[in-house]
Amino acid sequence: MMTQSPPIEFLRPLLVGSLTIALTMLIHSLAVLAIVNFVRQRLRSGRVGLGFWSDTTIVMLTTFFALLAHVTEISLWAAMFIVCGEFQSFGLSFYHSAVNYTTLGYGDIIMGAWRLLGPLEAADGMLMFGLSTAMIFIVVQRLVEIRFPELGSWARSTSAD
Repeated sequence: MMTQSPPIEFLRPLLVGSLTIALTMLIHSLAVLAIVNFVRQRLRSGRVGLGFWSDTTIVMLTTFFALLAHVTEISLWAAMFIVCGEFQSFGLSFYHSAVNYTTLGYGDIIMGAWRLLGPLEAADGMLMFGLSTAMIFIVVQRLVEIRFPELGSWARSTSAD
C-alpha cells in the first residue's frame, strides 16, 4: 500500500522541473537562433542551392546544432538530478537523463523522492525534439525551394486543391 505524500513533496519537484524546462527552452531557442543566423549567412553569401555538397553541409550543420542543444539539455537535467541528491556520479545521472529525455524508458534506474522529474524531462524532451524536427524540416524545405524552384510552385498549387 502506498502512503500519501504531503503536497509540498509534489510541488518541489514540479517547481524544479518547471525551472529546468524553462532553461532547456532557452537553450533550444539559442540553438534555433544559431541555425537561423547560419542559414541566413549562407543565403547572403550565395552558398545555398549550389549543389549536393553545399546543401548537405547546411543540413548536417543544422542537425548538429540541434543535437548539440539536446546533449546540453540532457546534461542540464543530469546536473539537476545531482543537485537534488538523486545521483552521485555525473555519468550515471547523464545516462538516466538521456533515457528520460529520449523517452526510451528502460526503467533500470528509478529515482526516489524526485521521481516526478522523470516524466517532466520526458515531456520536455518530446517538445524539444519536435522543435528540432520542425527546424530541420523548414531548412530542408527552403533548400529544396531554392534549388528546385519548380517544386515550390508545385507544392503550393497542390496544397490549394
